[in-house]
Amino acid sequence: MVNELQAVVKELGGAPVLGRVLHSEAELRAAIREGFPQPAVEGVMQGSGLTLKELAGSLDLSPRSLQRRRREGRLAPHESDRLYRLARIVALAKRYLGDGEKAGRWLRRPNRALGHSVPLEMIDTEVGARAVENVLGRIAYGGLS
Repeated sequence: MVNELQAVVKELGGAPVLGRVLHSEAELRAAIREGFPQPAVEGVMQGSGLTLKELAGSLDLSPRSLQRRRREGRLAPHESDRLYRLARIVALAKRYLGDGEKAGRWLRRPNRALGHSVPLEMIDTEVGARAVENVLGRIAYGGLS
């Protein structure tokens, strides 16, 4: 879990963006409940190569809401939780597929193992995110996906 936690924190922009070092799930939960700073959105966008529109869709938010958060400076707890979920999927995709470019391509393309759904479009729910994680796990361990 520590490696996964650190990979997710890196996708969010790390300690400079989050304003603290996160060593445990408890600290991560506290940061989510407090609301991530808006630059964490930029961190995920840069690390994944997603556009604002793609990112907003995967978070089930409008691009306008994300721009409003830019002015407010902090995401709401439920938005932070969704951003964490996306950062977790991006980190796993990078780990199992090799790099950010390959991960981004995989996230944007329909996947047969997901019923021809686009992984990025499934991340807006926890159930969809788990399905995407399952397929990434099968890729990691040589299963058909």
